[in-house]
Amino acid sequence: MAAEKICVKAQDRANFNNNVDYCVGTGRLGLALTEEYLKELAYVQEMIGFSCIRGHGLFSDDVSIYHEYEENGETKVEYNYTYIDRIFDAYLKLNIRPYLELGFMPGQLASGTQTIFYWKGNTTPPKEYKKWTDMVIALLAHLKVRYGEAEVITWPIEVWNEPNLPGFWYKADMEEYFKLFKETFLAIKAYDDRFQVGGPAICGVKDAEWIEAFLKFCRKEGIKPDTITRHHYTVEFPERIGHYDYSKLEDQEMRFANLQSTRDIVDSFEEFKGLPIFLSEFSTSYTPRGVIHDTNLNAAYLARQLSGLGDVNYGYSYWTFGDVFEEQGVPNSLFHGGFGMVAHGNIPKPTFWTFYFYKQLKLFGQDCVYRDDKAVIVKNEKGYAGILWNIDEEDVTRELAFELTEDGEYTLLTKTVDETTCNPLKVWHDLGEPAYPTAEETELIRSAAQPLTGSSIAKSEDKTAKVSIVTRRNGVVYFSLTKRKATPDRGYDYEKVLSFH
Repeated sequence: MAAEKICVKAQDRANFNNNVDYCVGTGRLGLALTEEYLKELAYVQEMIGFSCIRGHGLFSDDVSIYHEYEENGETKVEYNYTYIDRIFDAYLKLNIRPYLELGFMPGQLASGTQTIFYWKGNTTPPKEYKKWTDMVIALLAHLKVRYGEAEVITWPIEVWNEPNLPGFWYKADMEEYFKLFKETFLAIKAYDDRFQVGGPAICGVKDAEWIEAFLKFCRKEGIKPDTITRHHYTVEFPERIGHYDYSKLEDQEMRFANLQSTRDIVDSFEEFKGLPIFLSEFSTSYTPRGVIHDTNLNAAYLARQLSGLGDVNYGYSYWTFGDVFEEQGVPNSLFHGGFGMVAHGNIPKPTFWTFYFYKQLKLFGQDCVYRDDKAVIVKNEKGYAGILWNIDEEDVTRELAFELTEDGEYTLLTKTVDETTCNPLKVWHDLGEPAYPTAEETELIRSAAQPLTGSSIAKSEDKTAKVSIVTRRNGVVYFSLTKRKATPDRGYDYEKVLSFH
């Protein structure tokens, strides 16, 4: 077994921006009207607690906001907020706030009939831009009344989704998207300039060309977006077999370089230098049948991603929190490669624990003392905590030496997620891959979806404690090392208990 040594010094500092709990993605907003969706979100919020949630379909017909009708030979418009109020009420009850992605186009307001997905979101420009901006402002006004001005102005806004892809924006018409952004941005700022409005929310194709052209357009029009948004996926083009997509992961450093290129483009414009960049979607595979999503490899790969996404981006939103998702139709089976970090029946996938570990790391401390491409470690006044990962390699033992302020006993706690300790996908497979598991089978699979907790006592000598932690193939380990204070009851002898016959 390979061994690697890490020396952790209390005064060292490493760059690490951990904003793991800022935002998470969801399927279309209308799914929030279903029971299973809300159960999964409640679980995610209880365990991790994201601040914002971003999804498609705010203005799509299933949410039913926009309506035209004829009266006395005149076309009039009315709005219906019944469903969006239920959705946002549910979000706020779970202590998560909407990240307002403005899209898609209501059927009656659309200039064409092109749609995307099983649920047919219209992806054409508005037939009248004034009606579009009136609808946007009317919604913001309604939200202010319902939830309070101080609350709603903190909700970020993004204009459309992936307009550089022809399926998401008719013909991927760059100039038409720029018009949509300008009209929307100016209308919102004229209504209340405290709202934070971003774009262009591009994904993959011609990303550098789109970012540069977008900023040139904004400079020409005298517009300064509050946020530059883009997406980040990390697989090659998939192979489709039956219902499922099989993809190879891309090189991590190449993907980080791509993110840096966006930062460089933004900073090359003097008037936009330093503008925050938000990854409003990120994951490995970009398809909802991407089988990698259910694996331990996904969890380990994303552990590396989460250690570095904050280097040039102020925030990043994983796509998505749960498997209630219907872009390519209703899922055919329990484990179907869904985007979610939680499967049906509130079964946490290995990736869920990667996010949970990073949230625990954030709660532990923000002073990062060590970071490389396989580990990140922080400290506080009580000791150290960190995350180790192993992406598709043989088992690795990491020998860590921690600099401490005093000698004595320290408690090492570990939580391990790997293919041996926490692998619900394997249990489901071994059960025969039941597409629709019974309640008993679901509970059994869920029981195999928990980290393995371990503990030991490390003794510090010369103000240094040495510990060894094993990370198996495709594993992620969270650990903490804190001062131990023994408080045994009178007459209790742990060693005697273990040796008693």
